[in-house]
Amino acid sequence: MDSEPKPNLLDLSREQLADLLKAWGQPAFRAKQIHRHLHLNLAARFDEMTDLPKALRERLNAETTIGSLQQAVVHAGDAGMTRKALFKLRDGSPVETVLMVYPDRATVCVSSQSGCPMACVFCATGKLGFLHDLTRGEIVEQVYWAARQLREPQFENRRLTNVVFMGMGEPFNNYTNWRAAVEILHDPEGFNLGARSYTVSTVGLVPGIRKLAEDPLPINLAISLHAPDDETRTAMMPVNKRFPIADLLEAVRDYTEKTNRRVSFEYVLLQEKNDFPEQADRLGQLLRASGIRPAVMHVNLIPWNPVPGTPLGRSHRKRVLAFQEGLLKHAVPCTVRVERGIDIGAACGQLAGTA
Repeated sequence: MDSEPKPNLLDLSREQLADLLKAWGQPAFRAKQIHRHLHLNLAARFDEMTDLPKALRERLNAETTIGSLQQAVVHAGDAGMTRKALFKLRDGSPVETVLMVYPDRATVCVSSQSGCPMACVFCATGKLGFLHDLTRGEIVEQVYWAARQLREPQFENRRLTNVVFMGMGEPFNNYTNWRAAVEILHDPEGFNLGARSYTVSTVGLVPGIRKLAEDPLPINLAISLHAPDDETRTAMMPVNKRFPIADLLEAVRDYTEKTNRRVSFEYVLLQEKNDFPEQADRLGQLLRASGIRPAVMHVNLIPWNPVPGTPLGRSHRKRVLAFQEGLLKHAVPCTVRVERGIDIGAACGQLAGTA
């Protein structure tokens, strides 16, 4: 039988870390030193904490860990500007993380769960089913991996600018842990990434949307919509049976009215499934009639990224542009997403937990 895992220091709040060091008989400033090493210096090993006494470093190494994910492999694509890491949990369950570097920003796409219970037909992660919720430390660890990658000479020590919770899993099914991870990353005495740098994506879990509306941090919200009517959406996304489009858009409207934050609607385009001109027209009408102000909505059109074993097709470029034109006729702001990571299986919907 496996022994109990050592405590992961990245799972601890600043207060919990202070309590641990106090229980060890250490002065209060030691906890502050360790916090700085973990969340500002991004130390990956205890021997990097050279201002700590050797005995303390040895005890930390013996009784705790810095992170708990085991890195299996890293793939590079887009001339090295996109990197995908495959991590493993203790039982071998996969976790994937994608770093995307652009001329003006650097974004990491992190997972909130291993696998996903939502079973969207176009998504490779959904085929895995639900395996585990990730702890806040396991979510933070993915961000710190990306930040360390940016310290390599190729990236000239750039700083991470955006964290998107769009990897494996449904964040609102693991609300407490992904939100606690944001708290750690936002800490001004630690990693200090601004509140507007986070985007959380949901398949449309209405209770989570309403909960986020009460959050004082201006975290960005993205909604996986993918269809203009319930019949089409339910065939693609079983969650629509619980939260149909009308209920979803009502929650989004209330969210925008309360927060005045912009919401992005994600729309994956599948050849001759949800990419017909009349569907663009219907979607435009639906969004304009929703009560959501055009100034606080935006549609991201995403050509489907191939998933092996799925009998679906990627919309041809002409159909994608025609769909965009159909939305613009209704004055619905929309763009076609710049594609990254297709060559390494790191694009939207492709995270399958395989090397």
